Amino acid sequence: MVLDRDILVRLKRSRDFLADTLDTPVSLADAAREACFSPFHYHRLFTNAFGHTPHEFVTRERVERAKFWLRTTDRSVGDICFEVGYGSLGTFSTMFHRTVGCSPSEYRRQAARFFQLGKFWTPHFVPMCYLTRND
Repeated sequence: MVLDRDILVRLKRSRDFLADTLDTPVSLADAAREACFSPFHYHRLFTNAFGHTPHEFVTRERVERAKFWLRTTDRSVGDICFEVGYGSLGTFSTMFHRTVGCSPSEYRRQAARFFQLGKFWTPHFVPMCYLTRND
């Protein structure tokens, strides 16, 4: 199904709305209203346009934000859980494990070990003009 430009613009506006409100509960009806569609029609169009449901999008974005905070801060898993919009540590841990494949605490331990490699291996910047040169 090919979507016309107006529909895609409305869906993107709604997706941006969902991304901006990750820390608060947003109903399907609220997201659909942002795109000016009925909830059923919105869900179908969103899934067709982006390849995942609005709920899957919100879950993925919340987990990505949580992964960033687990890697870059020493905040507790509970604080991060509530900050990304989950009301229960159990629900957050279950969704995180389902999406990432390990618990939030285990992810933090693995990330800390991985990023310690920077002490031994330093990536170097390579200018784009060098990479795209045609000799």
